[in-house]
Amino acid sequence: MNNFNTRPPSPGIIAVANQKGGVGKTTTVVNLGAALAMLELNVLVVDLDPQGNASTGLGYETGYRAGGIADVMFGDMRMEDACAKTKIDRLQTITSSPGLSSVDIDQAENPARATILRSAIDRSDLSEFDIMLIDCPPSLNLLTVNALVASDSVLVPLQAEYYALEGLSQLILTLREIRQSANPRIEIEGILLTMFDRRNRLSRQVEADARANLGALVYETVIPRNVRLGEAPSFGLTVLQYDPKSTGAIAYRALADEFIHEAGKRKKQ
Repeated sequence: MNNFNTRPPSPGIIAVANQKGGVGKTTTVVNLGAALAMLELNVLVVDLDPQGNASTGLGYETGYRAGGIADVMFGDMRMEDACAKTKIDRLQTITSSPGLSSVDIDQAENPARATILRSAIDRSDLSEFDIMLIDCPPSLNLLTVNALVASDSVLVPLQAEYYALEGLSQLILTLREIRQSANPRIEIEGILLTMFDRRNRLSRQVEADARANLGALVYETVIPRNVRLGEAPSFGLTVLQYDPKSTGAIAYRALADEFIHEAGKRKKQ
């Protein structure tokens, strides 16, 4: 098993980020995490979004935030002590905390504010996990920067809509700055097209543009628009539990297979 303290090659610590909201970040984190766990990988989901939607989607109500990621980053708690089991074997989570919403103000004078999460990982024993997925807020704020500084790679959900590629450009610029200043190892894990409707000409055009401009970075798997993906979190379930035969569940299982295959190719290289 991987030991994050030795900084393994990807797959390892993966931030799921896009500064645009509503593109499927949380949906991807919880369902990809579940699909990888069902493939017998040990997965840790870190909910770094103050809204706490990943926590809710994995079965923890909004009121449950004791021992969450804020206690790890700004307290004395080690990450292994904050891990909470989910209803899926091999999948654990560290829940969000409402207090995360003020982190930009609270840490404004801290010269090490961009490396708080990295330091928390370094002082923790996460050797039981193969993959850590970090759900980032829908902005390029201090929490997202912390996730990018701590991660080996970033997976970017890209909604199949008109301004999708324009929004991606700002994230790429941020990644370039972080690579030059704080985390030279970070790379793009992959670009994932979400909310895709093959009957819609705009969706097909966005896919064509993304593949033409980003090439092999774009996953072959696309995540369709599927009502089950939206319904599952209200029951505290992933779509793989809620409706395993739905098109959303099938797509995330395919993504997990592709994710592992691509990671294996990189290791061989």
